[in-house]
Amino acid sequence: MIQLSFTITLNYTIADYPADFVFNIHAARTPRQKVVSERLTFDPALTHGLQTDAVLGNQYTRVRTGPGPLSVRYEATVDIDHHREAPAGIPEVPISNIPHDVLAFIYPSRYCQSDRLLKMAAREFGHLPQGYSRVQAIRDWVMARTLFAPGTSNTSTAAVDTLLDGVGVCRDFAHLMIALCRAINIPARFVTGIDYGAAVELGLPDFHAYVEVYLGGRWYAFDPTGITAPMGLVRIGTGRDAADVAFATMFGAVRSNPPIISIIALDDPANGYQLPVHTTDGVSTSGVGTV
Repeated sequence: MIQLSFTITLNYTIADYPADFVFNIHAARTPRQKVVSERLTFDPALTHGLQTDAVLGNQYTRVRTGPGPLSVRYEATVDIDHHREAPAGIPEVPISNIPHDVLAFIYPSRYCQSDRLLKMAAREFGHLPQGYSRVQAIRDWVMARTLFAPGTSNTSTAAVDTLLDGVGVCRDFAHLMIALCRAINIPARFVTGIDYGAAVELGLPDFHAYVEVYLGGRWYAFDPTGITAPMGLVRIGTGRDAADVAFATMFGAVRSNPPIISIIALDDPANGYQLPVHTTDGVSTSGVGTV
């Protein structure tokens, strides 16, 4: 079992008129990721409601506030009991057997133009044995050919741009891996989360984007940046690409500051808690099915 505790603080300044916000920062509730405790606060205090997407389980908080500063703080502790499986036992799922709720993740999307990568993906990966190992090969290919460098992309950068430029940040790595998986008919989706264990030289903790791929009837996690072990990832939101799961969407004249994030892991083997580690096993926080 892994226990991760984290805090997210977001600070904004609203100009002369009221602004609306939609936040997606709550830890996801899945069959294998249990929210032990959580708390969301606003300064100044605001009335807010939490809505949950019926299919994916994403949780959205909407607020409206007038001019002035706004601080948002979310803190949570999650227990993650990962499903682990040897790669040889994780097959690809034939198109005819993909659940209806998973089909959306096999088509091109705004940032994952898999239709433009069909020939390249078939040439590079089409001949490989099907299953988890083929997806791992895609992940390794993206990591080897893409340089992680903050400030080298923007909100319009898509998978094809990252392929051509060979540089990007975590969301760009994720978009490229997703597009390549979809190009060879493997469902893949974009995940926002918090990561534990990233190297300190990469800077302060931040939101992290990674990939979940539908194999063997469940979603398995992959981090194409190689920044952290998948066992150290807290899932927040899932979608077709980054457009679906922004941690904050603002409507109005708003100035934002970089998020302030901290995360710790419980090291308590006597009570069944271990630190996240790298493993060659497939790792999943989903149950069998579409969540």
